[in-house]
Amino acid sequence: MKASVSDALAQAQFGPTRLPDPFTLAHRGVSALLKRPYLAFATEERNKMEIACLDLEGVLIPEVWINVAERTGIEALRATTREIPDYDVLMKQRLGILEENGLGIQEIQDVISTMEPLEGALEMLDWLRERFQVVILSDTFYEFAEPFMRQLNWPTLFCHKLVIDPKGRVTDYQIRQKDPKRQSVRAFQLLNYRCIATGDSYNDTTMLTQAEAGILFCPPDNVVEEFPQFPVARSYEALRKAFAHASLRDLEA
Repeated sequence: MKASVSDALAQAQFGPTRLPDPFTLAHRGVSALLKRPYLAFATEERNKMEIACLDLEGVLIPEVWINVAERTGIEALRATTREIPDYDVLMKQRLGILEENGLGIQEIQDVISTMEPLEGALEMLDWLRERFQVVILSDTFYEFAEPFMRQLNWPTLFCHKLVIDPKGRVTDYQIRQKDPKRQSVRAFQLLNYRCIATGDSYNDTTMLTQAEAGILFCPPDNVVEEFPQFPVARSYEALRKAFAHASLRDLEA
C-alpha cells in the first residue's frame, strides 16, 4: 500500500533508522518534503551569531599565582588547575598558604601591577572582536583582573569574587556558580548563539565539550593526552586558524 506524506514525515521525525531508503522516498514523491527540515536546520545553524569564549590565564595573560610564587619564593603557590583539576581543592590550598605566610590582597595586587598580557594577546583579541561576539570565562577574580582588563581594552569578563576582611586578608572566595564556564556556554546556546571556546587546562574542558567547537591553547601534555578530541593550537596564529576553521562562515585567518 502506498504510504502517505504524513506517514513518511512521521517516520522522519521519530528516527532515521525507521526511514525507507532515499530511492523509495523519491518514488513516493516525498523526498523534497523531507529535505526541507534539514535544509532549514542547516540554514538556521549557518545564520546563528557566533560567540568566542576564552579562558583568561594561560590564554591571554600569564598565570597570576605562578607569578606570585616567583615573587614570594613560595613554591607551593605555583600549582594551577593544570596540576590540580579540582578548583575548590586548589583554592583552599592557596588560601591556606596565604594565611600561613601572612600574605594578603595587597601583596598579590603588587605582583599583578607588574604583569602584562601575553605577547600578541591584544592583537588576538582584536581579531576575534572584529569577527565574533567575545566573552572571557575565567576562574580568576575581579580583584585580580582589573589591571589586565584595562590593558586588553575592557573585554567582557565573567569570573569570581574574593572575600577580603578589613585588614586585607583573603579569607574566602565566592564562586559565581558550579561549573561556571560550561554553564555560561550553555546559557549562550539557549540564547541561540553558536559557541567556539578555547582554554588551556582541566577547568576548561567542560566548557570546550559544551561548545559547538572546542580548542586547546598551549595546554600541558597531560591535558592533551586526556582530551585528544580537541584540536591543539600552540600559537596565536594557529588559534586564529582554528577559530576560522571552526566557524560556519568563510573567515580568513
